Amino acid sequence: MKHSIHFILIFVIYHSLAHAQQMFKGYVVNAFSREPVAGAVIHAASGKAIAIADLRGQFSLPAVVDSITISCVGYQTVHLVHLPANGIIYLTPEVTILRETVVSASREGEQRSTVPAAISVISSRMIAQTHAITLDQLLNQVSGVYMVDLGNEQHTMAIRQPIGYRNVYLYLENGIPIRTVGDFNHNALIEMNSAAVKHIEIIRGPGSSLYGSDAIGGVINFITRTPAVIPTGSVSIEGSSIGYKRFSADVSGTARGWGIGLAGYYANQHDTYHQHNDFHKLALTLRADRVLNTHSKWTNELTWVNYYSDMNGGLDSLDFYQKNYASYYTFNYRKVSAVRYTSSLYYEQDTHSSGFVSAYYHDNDVEQNPSYRIKRTSDPLKASGEINDNIFHTFGLLSQHSWQLRPEQLQVIAGLNGEYSPFQYHANYIQIQKNQAGYYISYTPTDSLLSDYRAGIYTYAAYVQLKWQPVSHLYLVGGLRGDGISYHFVNNLPPSAYTGAPSSTNSFGHITPKIGLNYSFSSNLGGYLNFSQGFAPPDITDLYNGVKVPYLKPATYQNYEAGLWWSFWKDKILWQADVYRMTGTHEIISVRQDDGSYQNANAGKTLHYGVEYAFTCNPVSDIQFKWNGTWARHRFIQYQINGKDYSHHEMNAAPHLLYYAELSYRPAFLKQSHIAFSCEHVGKYYIDPANTQIYGGYTLLNIRLGYQWQRLSMWLHVWNVMNTIYATTVDYASYGNTYRAGIPRTWQLGLGYDFSRRVQASL
Repeated sequence: MKHSIHFILIFVIYHSLAHAQQMFKGYVVNAFSREPVAGAVIHAASGKAIAIADLRGQFSLPAVVDSITISCVGYQTVHLVHLPANGIIYLTPEVTILRETVVSASREGEQRSTVPAAISVISSRMIAQTHAITLDQLLNQVSGVYMVDLGNEQHTMAIRQPIGYRNVYLYLENGIPIRTVGDFNHNALIEMNSAAVKHIEIIRGPGSSLYGSDAIGGVINFITRTPAVIPTGSVSIEGSSIGYKRFSADVSGTARGWGIGLAGYYANQHDTYHQHNDFHKLALTLRADRVLNTHSKWTNELTWVNYYSDMNGGLDSLDFYQKNYASYYTFNYRKVSAVRYTSSLYYEQDTHSSGFVSAYYHDNDVEQNPSYRIKRTSDPLKASGEINDNIFHTFGLLSQHSWQLRPEQLQVIAGLNGEYSPFQYHANYIQIQKNQAGYYISYTPTDSLLSDYRAGIYTYAAYVQLKWQPVSHLYLVGGLRGDGISYHFVNNLPPSAYTGAPSSTNSFGHITPKIGLNYSFSSNLGGYLNFSQGFAPPDITDLYNGVKVPYLKPATYQNYEAGLWWSFWKDKILWQADVYRMTGTHEIISVRQDDGSYQNANAGKTLHYGVEYAFTCNPVSDIQFKWNGTWARHRFIQYQINGKDYSHHEMNAAPHLLYYAELSYRPAFLKQSHIAFSCEHVGKYYIDPANTQIYGGYTLLNIRLGYQWQRLSMWLHVWNVMNTIYATTVDYASYGNTYRAGIPRTWQLGLGYDFSRRVQASL
């Protein structure tokens, strides 16, 4: 009997110890992207924090715990009565705009409502619902942003600037510029893989105190997907009534400590509404992440893009308004090959100190037979042009460290950035033949070189940014960056007005400050003030092409802005407004010449001012209305060219009014379905700098429908429902304006399948 009692006691003690040591292991995952949510805090029913998700999104807690609450900045809080059987806890990103987490204002995660800048986010939810085939279908939903569709993913931009082609915008991928300084391309987003993008952040106004050159009108940062915790994958196919076809796929998961993700798409277009308008593109992104320990993470990302497009130029007014979409250009093209590789180490020294180091390499080749380089001659049946090739490689290093000084409520961020980019450019002269109708029908290559040069582009920078919270609800932000840029130019041809400037070295430097404050009057009302600067040196091709002596000066900008946000009716209504005034000195603009070519010039002084607004209303859970827009003016203060004075004139191609309005409905009786009606408006603007001709702008109506049944999704979009005749750009020329026609009514149909599966709980 005595031995039996001992056995029972030993069994009870052993069972109790075993039960006490039994732990529940799980993951906190983004409900849309299924990527890990690091830093999520798990609270017990008592309110005590009992676990924190690590860099893998993983956590562990006693299996006896039942009721828990999971919270994380930028996500909606979740309450669970029981632990999930499969070990996966899904957090949904915040839909309330001011509670979103952004990284572009400091390269550190911070809540949107504490940032003294005009910053907007295109969320993963919005990307998933829009099913955009071009980035303008997403970006043009943001107040103050007009991405101009030039066809086949070709584009330009207008953010706090007129529609233009100059280096006043900075395009980033995970905080790193996708092109080197000195070689801006308004078509740079051709080189993006939209299938790999998780969300997009847009800063309107100068950001040079953090990012340096070209961050003037705005900064657009594309944040790519992190590999999923659990096995995921999807495929989709879509096509349109104008000959567009696209196949997209992605697969992701974590195994043996590595998170691996692959995403990409192939698109092409043939026999569309406009002659000479075919294109194809293949884009692939491979990402591999590894959590080294509880305090460090290593990420690697490789992107490859191969692109080809016909270049059809524009139409004269008669053909445009009669919908005669024949192309005057029958042989022009653009080819792009781009490779980007980035390897980053993220680390935390302790809870108050963290940073990252990123090494990156870019390989880029753009070959063109460009329509905009065609020049008229005295012979009406002949013209001249060129085939050019622009090649650069970039070797870069970016390092940043952040300190959180708790007693002083002060954050200090310091960073270093350096790049070396060997660059080469050559252009061959071609003789072009025209027919009696004015069409450019063929060309004859020659061995005559118009340009043949190379350059070494050296950039180096250091920056610091402080964020101080002296009292509750008040944040003061100050930043300072010093940049040095050097072009080591070597002309392989004898210098002349045709072959370019003599070999030389040109250096540019700039110290760029920023100061701002953000104050929340309550949880529903807040605002900010901000002063910032921007600068941009002339690009290499602008500085040296076809000139005896480099004559362009760096452009500088002074920007003042203020913003206010207000939410009420239990966050069902949100209103935001930003007002800005920006002056530019030596702003570089493109001037169209009488022979049809373009020449760059410095405008003495310019003025840009306006109001940007965003209004969102969710009266009930299944209905949303939003209205985002901008009213702006862009003026020459001092500008003379070709013996003409345009001072105090409005800048050409500068719409006064832009807006995007959308009414969406997600019926409760038909879950996983939605319908949205949208309206895009581009206001009137002057075509010429003399302000003698006006383009009246346009308004487009669109419809989006979507439905998801289990793992199958389908969508139907109708673009330009009213079949409006409109031009995305109108370019002035003394012999007649050129109109670039927008798409007619277009039907887009898509099907998608999600073959993701879930992992089981680990006990």
